[in-house]
Amino acid sequence: MPHPSSLTEFSSTAGRERHSGASTRLSDYWALTKPEVNFLILITTLVGFYLASTSDGRFSFAGLFNTLLGTLPVASGTGTLNQYLERKFDAQMRRTARRPAAAGRLQPSAVLAFGTAFAVGGSIYLATVVNLLASALATLTLLIYLFVYTPLKRKTPMCVLVGAFPGAMPPLIGWAAASGRLNIEAGILYAILFLWQFPHFMAIAWMYREDYDRAGYLVLPKAMPGFLS
Repeated sequence: MPHPSSLTEFSSTAGRERHSGASTRLSDYWALTKPEVNFLILITTLVGFYLASTSDGRFSFAGLFNTLLGTLPVASGTGTLNQYLERKFDAQMRRTARRPAAAGRLQPSAVLAFGTAFAVGGSIYLATVVNLLASALATLTLLIYLFVYTPLKRKTPMCVLVGAFPGAMPPLIGWAAASGRLNIEAGILYAILFLWQFPHFMAIAWMYREDYDRAGYLVLPKAMPGFLS
């Protein structure tokens, strides 16, 4: 018969393992949302909201809070669904191989359900609590990013141009949320962030060019990898 102390030790060890497993799973779901990217998205959404508010002469903290609260799950869902779609390719890149979906720590169906719930929930929240224009822009961002930009990454370097359109959308979401419309000032703000996308992304693509080549991503012009040789 096992000694009581052995049973206690076994129970304690099993409890720690369950706690560790639950903690790891929560960390994986948190990583799916791409929190570091979401932070930048919320900042640029806030800027758009603030500038539109000051141009109209009114600012609502409640409106800003609801805008960010709706935008965050849409962004999180987009990041999650992107990892679902690219999990096999992410697994071939050193930079992304340890992502939860790519590493197989989470089932694809769970990743799909998690991302869909966040994206749909955020879009509905924006539509009902903020306004339809903000929700439409957030949904459009998701659709272009996932179903146009993402597949183009394996077909043509022009994906960088396409990806700049949804990448520059957050300030427009904030602007639309604050004012209910878009104007030339919103367009200028959009253009600034749109143009910034190119040096930003191309620097990343050059740093990780071997990883992208390994996964079959065509994010650099054909002549670019050898232009220094």
